[in-house]
Formats: sequence, C-alpha cells, structure tokens
Amino acid sequence: MIDEEKSSAEYGASSIQVLEGLEAVRKRPAMYIGDISSKGLHHLVYEVVDNSIDEALAGYATHIDVIINEDDSITVVDNGRGIPVDMHEKEKKSALEVVLTVLHAGGKFNKDSYKVSGGLHGVGVSCVNALSTYLRAEVRRNGKVYMQEYSCGKPTSELTVIGESETTGTTVTFKPDGSIFVETVYNYDTLANRLRDLAFLNAGITLTLTDKRERDSDGNARVESFYSEAGLEDFVRYIDAKRTPLIDHVIHLNTERQGIPVEVALTYNTDYNENIYSFVNNINTYEGGTHLTGFKRAVGFTIKKYAEDNKMLEKLVKDKIELTSGDYMQGLTAVISVKVMEPQFEGQTKTKLGNNEVIGAVQTAVAEAMRDYLEEHPKEAKIIADKIILSATARHAALKARTEVLRKSPLGGAGLPGKLADCSSRTAEDCELFIVEGDSAGGSAKKARDRHTQAILPIRGKILNVEKASKTKIFENQEITALYRALRVTPSTEEGKEDDVDISKIAYHKIIIMTDADVDGSHIDTLLMTFFFRRMRSVIDNGYLYIASSPLYKVSNKKRAEYCWDERQRLEALEALGPGSQVQRYKGLGEMDAKELKETTMDPENRILKQVNISDAIEADRVFSMLMGEDVAIRRDFIEANAAYANIDA
Repeated sequence: MIDEEKSSAEYGASSIQVLEGLEAVRKRPAMYIGDISSKGLHHLVYEVVDNSIDEALAGYATHIDVIINEDDSITVVDNGRGIPVDMHEKEKKSALEVVLTVLHAGGKFNKDSYKVSGGLHGVGVSCVNALSTYLRAEVRRNGKVYMQEYSCGKPTSELTVIGESETTGTTVTFKPDGSIFVETVYNYDTLANRLRDLAFLNAGITLTLTDKRERDSDGNARVESFYSEAGLEDFVRYIDAKRTPLIDHVIHLNTERQGIPVEVALTYNTDYNENIYSFVNNINTYEGGTHLTGFKRAVGFTIKKYAEDNKMLEKLVKDKIELTSGDYMQGLTAVISVKVMEPQFEGQTKTKLGNNEVIGAVQTAVAEAMRDYLEEHPKEAKIIADKIILSATARHAALKARTEVLRKSPLGGAGLPGKLADCSSRTAEDCELFIVEGDSAGGSAKKARDRHTQAILPIRGKILNVEKASKTKIFENQEITALYRALRVTPSTEEGKEDDVDISKIAYHKIIIMTDADVDGSHIDTLLMTFFFRRMRSVIDNGYLYIASSPLYKVSNKKRAEYCWDERQRLEALEALGPGSQVQRYKGLGEMDAKELKETTMDPENRILKQVNISDAIEADRVFSMLMGEDVAIRRDFIEANAAYANIDA
C-alpha cells in the first residue's frame, strides 16, 4: 500500500469522512441513479464530472475533459489537486480506495475541503465504480502518478506508482456494466448539452467533449469545447438565440448575499412563454424551490413599483385588473444559479430547493439589480412595463374566453367533443386516446380500434401554433378546446392561475399522436407536441404522450406481405419476397383499411410507439422556439442540418 506525506492540511486523508458502506448499489441501482436506462447511464458521467467541477469551484481546476472511447467506456480528466492517496486512518486503506469503494465517502462531506459541492447525490464516484465492470483511476499528485483498477466496485490491483508528473489532477476511466444497464451506448448530444450548461454555470472553466467513435476523413475524433467568459449572461443569450428580443440587454448580477453566492441573468423577448431555469450547485432544480420564489417576488415587486411610481397602471386599475406573477413572467427568459453550502432538497431527485434562507438572499440581490436597471434604462423599462400591462389585459380577456368556452361545453358527458369516439373503459391507466389527422383516417381508426380501451379523436388540419399565439386565441381555437374536453382536463379559471392544468383526472394515460408519414403529418406532430410542451407539460412529464409509427410501404406477393417503415426494410422485403413482388406506398393513414391499420399501428402486440420525454428542458425549449417561432432562416438551417434523420416525403 502506498503512503504519502500529507501535502495539504486542507485536503488530505483526514478530509475524507465515511458515512456508510457501499452495499446494495448493484442490487438496486435505480435507487441510486434514477434508472438503468439511458438516463442512468449518462448520470454516471455526471457523477464523475461533478467531482471535477467541485475542484473547479474550490479554485483548483480549470480544465475538464470528457472522452467517449471506442467501446463506449468513458474517461474524465481534470487538472485539480488529485484525489488524496495517503492512508485513511479509520478505514486502513488509501483515501482513493475509500472514495471509490465506500458510499457517502468524499471530501465534499467535509466543510473544510469544499465550501459548496455540486455532487452530494449521496453516491458519487463510488456508485459509478459499483456499476462498472472496469474502472481505472489515475492520480497525479506530489510529483507522482498513482494508479488503481477496480471491477464491480472491488479493487483488482494494489495502489501503485506508475510514473512521475509535474502536474496534478485525476483521470477516471470506467465501463458501465452491460448486465445492469439496458442501454450502454452514450449519446453525444446528451453529454454535450450537460457540459455546455456547466460551462455557462461556471464561467472561466473549459470543458471538452471528445468522441472517439466518430472520426472525420483524416481520422480525427469529434471534439467540441465549451467555455463561457460571461457565465449566465452568455447562457441567457444562448437560450434566447432563436427569439426576437424585446430589449437589447441581458440584466446580469453576480454577487453574494447572506453568505450565499447568487448569479442571475434575465431578459425579455416578444414571445408569450415563461422560460426560467434554476440551478443549485450546478444541479438543475426542475421543480424550482426557494431560490425561484425569491426571484419571482423580486421581479414582480420591482417592476410593479416602478410602473406605479410612473403612473403606468391607471388603466388596469380603472378596469379592475390585478397584475399577477404570470404577467411579469410572460416573455421572460432567466437563469438563476445559487451556491449553497448545505442544500436541502425535497425528494430524492433533487428537483426542488427547500432552504428558506435562500429566498431573502435571492430576492434582495435581484430586486436591487432590477431597480438599478429600470432607473438607468427608462426606455427599456417602459417597454417591459408595457408588455406586462398588455399581458394582464390579454390574460383577462383570455380568462373570460376560457370561462365562456367551459360554460358552453362543460367537461364530461354531453360536453365531450362530437367527433370523439370514446372507449367504454373508465380506468385511465388502461385507456388510450389516438389523435388522428382528418375524418378519413379517423374512420379507419374507429373500425380498427379496441372499443373497450381505445378512443379516437380526429382533428381538422393543422392545429393552432401555440408558440406564436396569445392565450386568447388558444382558447378560442376549436381543435384545442376539443383536446381539453376529450382529455377531461380543465384549465384553471382562477385569476392568476391561468396556466395551471390539473391532470389528476385525465381520462387516458396513453395519448397517441397518429398522423400520416409525410411532411404534413410531421408538421402536425410538431404542432401537437408544441401544444403539450407549452400548455400541458405535465402530460409529457408523466410519460403519457406517444407518437405512433405507421409503415411507409407494404411489400407483397401472392403468398404473403411485409410492412416496411423505412427504405432499408423495403429493399430487404423485396429481396426476401423475390421477383414479381408488389410495393404499395402509403401516402396516408386513410389509404389503409381497418385491418392494416390495426395490425401495423394500433394493436399493442405489434405496433411501434415512441414515448415523448424531455431529457433536457433547456434544449427542448430552444428547439421548439426554433421550429415554431418567427425566424424562417434559422428553421431552414436546422432542417437542412438534420434532414438526414428526417422522414421527408416529396
């Protein structure tokens, strides 16, 4: 066993505190990393990168490299201090081995080693080790290079010195266990998006992603670097790159209040959507929490006071329209990042911050920055106030329209849309709603369905693009109101809660978009996904939304037929069925008879459904804004860049 002289009183073996052992991780991996599919697979990388980011937050690392190797193993390299390798007094093994084999062991549990930490998932790199068939750790520290190898969480070699080094840092290479994970192939874009976020959240740190599986004609691997000088200001500009700005500035603050580092950047655009992303110690808090509460209070209070002081709200007062939180947030894009020494999260997934002291810290910092900006930029202040006043007026009109719609067409019973062919079951978990394009396809689908569990809702043409529509227009749209009524979902009519949608009594736990396999069908798919993403996000978050995959071709001879979903399958079927085979190209679902539609697209035993989920809300927001927004040139560039992956029927 290697024993080294303690090089730092602040970060040595004594800094590593052990809370409990590393047991049951391999037996119940989902308890520790969420799941064993693609999400959990990528989470392993995040855990290792978190350790390197912690070194950067402590001021010891500036570069972090992530490498996807040819065999889908991962290598993470940083230039931090290097994990300690001296003997751990309590465990009687090296500190490196403790960190890699004991759950809840690491410097981040010691306040003297790290003031804040992005990991603290309670698993860290030891969990990565437990779920990997192979892990190799190299530590550059004290002028030496130390190495130890592991398998399934257990050491397979002693800690040895394998060389000398003038630099410091840690290199971890691991191969996820294919007997545990159902998916073992890493997605480049998923990792790139996470590293990009980390670069924005930690200005001045360079993160590089290398994919050795993908090489150019010269044999060079794909490489992308992420670096931000301005931090969250750059982040907001990146998020809003596809939108039309309302003001030219990004309001940016980077300060500390009550011992809590607070960084916030925000701007307004001409859209109707709220786009706020919050982070705690680099963790994306999807459900918000106290930092988001403090932010919203500050924005609302400051803008309202400015508007009142400048006599801008007189018409609203006259019309008895109260400003609500949603009015201040409409068209707002913001990123909030706080660093908390001892974060308290609600739930195991760390999606909501619970520290009450953070409310005041964020509220004070944001209110001061907003007040200064509004006073120093009266022209932009008036533009923002005018948008908020317009939002309140439009919201009030939309509320009246929505109330009228619900009054005329109450949910349930006779209030169901006339074209809905409902199923007989009332057990939502068993029920499916197929949203189909047009009456022709609807007729075939109604004949093909299982009447007990499958309902059919034909829609007329392309529904309203909610990305560009006001709330008033949305609730005046016949096809959208039919969707709400068919699902038995009621938008709130309470003042200030217009965007709240309660899906607890939703009628179907599978909502299946089933459109033609052509350009128009793809457009309708995107319009419907935009609607659910912007106006009924909880349907996606609960895993209720699906896309049906219908065949493009039917290849047949006198004896048998095969259905084909792409060109490759068509060619294989032609070869298999031999000379004289006939090819039928389906231009739309209406061309299929009920038997064909059932056996290819609707029968649970044979069909292919694609579940819609959101692994990266920030990137999803950007894509929807790009595809459904006003900028045609940006949309064209995106389509041209991704055309190789699209089913486009001329």
